[in-house]
Amino acid sequence: MKRSQSGFTLIEIAIVLVIIGLLLGGVLKGQELINSARVKNLATDFRNIPVFIYGYQDKFKALPGDDLQVTAHIASAILATTPATKVGNGIIDGDWNSLTKTDESFLFWQHVRLAGLAPGATDINVLDYPPLNAVGARIGVTNASNSPIAGLRGSYIICSDGIPGKFAKQLDTTLDDGNTATGSLQVVAAGTNNGGVAAIPTGTLADDTPYLVCLGV
Repeated sequence: MKRSQSGFTLIEIAIVLVIIGLLLGGVLKGQELINSARVKNLATDFRNIPVFIYGYQDKFKALPGDDLQVTAHIASAILATTPATKVGNGIIDGDWNSLTKTDESFLFWQHVRLAGLAPGATDINVLDYPPLNAVGARIGVTNASNSPIAGLRGSYIICSDGIPGKFAKQLDTTLDDGNTATGSLQVVAAGTNNGGVAAIPTGTLADDTPYLVCLGV
């Protein structure tokens, strides 16, 4: 009397392995598409700020945040008062991530939003007033003398924090020369303020470690 054997045939196992392979491929491709979309959004974050600046200059012949006549130009706008002697000097002063409500770099966002150039809260006292990038960390603008990265040049220094190393590398390839220690886009440790720190080369960036990325414009 023959005993029936239970289990999978080689063909059935092969089919299951093919299905698993297809599923894994789909998951990896989906993750790749998500990552590409995030990098594209981060690049847009950097590209938008010069557009805000030039749009404001075109309308009011002044810099947002640094506009000495902002209260005459825009209803409900607040005039920056720190540093008092530099308001209206043609430079956006203050740390890129300032939370001081009288700083030019902090009020920059209110001015471009009230001018209709950028979306976002215009009430400087609400929690969602400070702008966030595509990965949920701070983004801001300052000037070259206040740059977190030593030697980074530009009339405006745009900085965006909390960006994973793998995204920072792609951003540099998209916006600059592909080397995160040279050119107009450079990278330092996350949380760096205005200490003038040396940039980190592409080859030493860890993919999943967050960094601060700055672009000189």
